[in-house]
Amino acid sequence: MTMQWPRWTRRGFLGAGAAGMAGALVPLAAAGAATSARSATGIVDAAPRPRPSAAQLAWQREELSMFVHFTVNTFTGREWGDGSESPAIFDPKALDARQWARTAKASGFRSMILTAKHHDGFCLWPTKTTTHSVASSPWRGGKGDLVREFTDACRAEGLGVGFYLSPWDRNARVYGEGKAYDDFYIQQLTELLTGYGPVVEVWFDGANGEGPSGKRQQYDWARIHRTVRELQPQAVMFSDAGPDVRWIGNETGSAGSTCWASVDPARVPRPGADDPWTGEALQQGDPYGAVWRPGETDVSIRPGWFWHADQDAKVRTPQNLMNLYFTSVGRNSKLLLNVPPTPDGLFHDNDVRALQGFARLREALLAKDLARGASAKASTGDGAARVVDGDADSFWTPGGDAREGWLELSLPPDAEFDVIRLEEAIAHGQHVSNYRIDVWRDDAWQPLTWGTTIGHCKLDRVPSTRTGRLRLVIEHAYAAPRIARIGLHRSADAAWDRPDYHGD
Repeated sequence: MTMQWPRWTRRGFLGAGAAGMAGALVPLAAAGAATSARSATGIVDAAPRPRPSAAQLAWQREELSMFVHFTVNTFTGREWGDGSESPAIFDPKALDARQWARTAKASGFRSMILTAKHHDGFCLWPTKTTTHSVASSPWRGGKGDLVREFTDACRAEGLGVGFYLSPWDRNARVYGEGKAYDDFYIQQLTELLTGYGPVVEVWFDGANGEGPSGKRQQYDWARIHRTVRELQPQAVMFSDAGPDVRWIGNETGSAGSTCWASVDPARVPRPGADDPWTGEALQQGDPYGAVWRPGETDVSIRPGWFWHADQDAKVRTPQNLMNLYFTSVGRNSKLLLNVPPTPDGLFHDNDVRALQGFARLREALLAKDLARGASAKASTGDGAARVVDGDADSFWTPGGDAREGWLELSLPPDAEFDVIRLEEAIAHGQHVSNYRIDVWRDDAWQPLTWGTTIGHCKLDRVPSTRTGRLRLVIEHAYAAPRIARIGLHRSADAAWDRPDYHGD
């Protein structure tokens, strides 16, 4: 049975403005092309398989990115502004973008994405397109540029820069007027992509409600994508339908337990597609898909996306954030965690403490790999030792076109672990569809856990285990598997898998 996945979230009103999307996707130049043609048996093993571009590979290896939702909503208490808000309310007197960036870096995040404009239309930079911006606010005497302060802070801390620019604009009078709004939006996008240095990600949703005139806009996605490609060719673009990275289908922080980086673009042809199979396609991807489009899991550290005083006691716990790491990064996705500043322009102490605790738990778990340097052997092929050398670009493959095989590690007798990290060398694609982990007990191999996809990272939680021998068995792959890593870790806090959602 195909599940109908819920779609009513902060990214709602998705359908009407997406009609211009069909045929508009402009994927990044990939390392390898692919075709998608199923045989009568459903097996397409002989077909070329997609691989990531250099930008997509770097994007996924970051693992953690931070979303920053900040605008007039922060001062009104709303999640979606209606465009009538006066710029006079925007006055974050203690704003410190360096505090945001330092917090992100110290917590292990590699990039940050700012809501440069949300649905209310208020721009966080002194745009030439409208007076509905920081230039009309009392902040910094009307001379401030939050996008500039944000990008400078990110670069000072060595973080990548990303922008969210809502296509829905509830303030712009030209919204809903066809090309007039297309030109308006492209000018805003151009200002962001030419005035603030290199950008690693441009984040689009398909939000498409009515504007001041009561009309909706049919977005020119083809032109939007061309503009990004021309001005920031190294940036990846996010939306339901990519073209480079895709939404994971929910905002609860959970990728599918089976999660392919490849997709069939026809199953999600545009932002806002809401067919019965859409949720499954976003969550799981498609092993037969011709396009490399890995998933991004966006979720907030609080119940809302913007700051609200009554949510200060509802910040996710470090343990819950660790659980999100397992259900996103640990399922071949990237975690995009939203942390909203307060009206003062600072991250709240509760959010900072939660992030610090998350970093400590993650570092304690991953600091020591009990498999590093272990003796390794394999069923066939060369390079078994490469899976324990710590190099994400080296790998074992069974040789020839073999789709099955095993790797065995000999471990110290006192090695005790409860987390297994597996990685494929995804620069060469994602191929494994079924695997098993065995341990040697009572003079025989006994199964410890099973799984489906691996991809960039698969984290398996297992009972606390001691064994002198461990075996990864590849039961099926769609092409010769390339295993880059088998890691064994011991969790420092047995409570991090608790189901508490926001710590309340």
